[in-house]
Amino acid sequence: MKFFARIFLLAGLLCGAAFTSPHAIQADDSATYTIAIKDFEFSPRLLTIHAGSKVTWVNKDEEPHKVVEVNSIFISQPLDTDAGFVYQFDTPGTYSYFCSLHPHMTGKIVVEK
Repeated sequence: MKFFARIFLLAGLLCGAAFTSPHAIQADDSATYTIAIKDFEFSPRLLTIHAGSKVTWVNKDEEPHKVVEVNSIFISQPLDTDAGFVYQFDTPGTYSYFCSLHPHMTGKIVVEK
């Protein structure tokens, strides 16, 4: 009897694996990252991520900040204290950005496949 129970269990496992989509068992490559704006700096200043990931900038200063990519690919509204801006990076490449209200503040995001 144990022999047949093992065969049925094994057959059930094999059938379940045959009908499972590969996407159902793989982890999602997209992720969310946070860049803090604190003491008039972006932290981290350099961030490497995978395409499809989202980045959130959060202003932790008392002064407003405005995040602008150098080629105007993304531009935030002025961010008051604790306000955030989210951008999803779908295309691999290097994205340099700065605060348009305080241009000495700079950062870079490298997006890989």
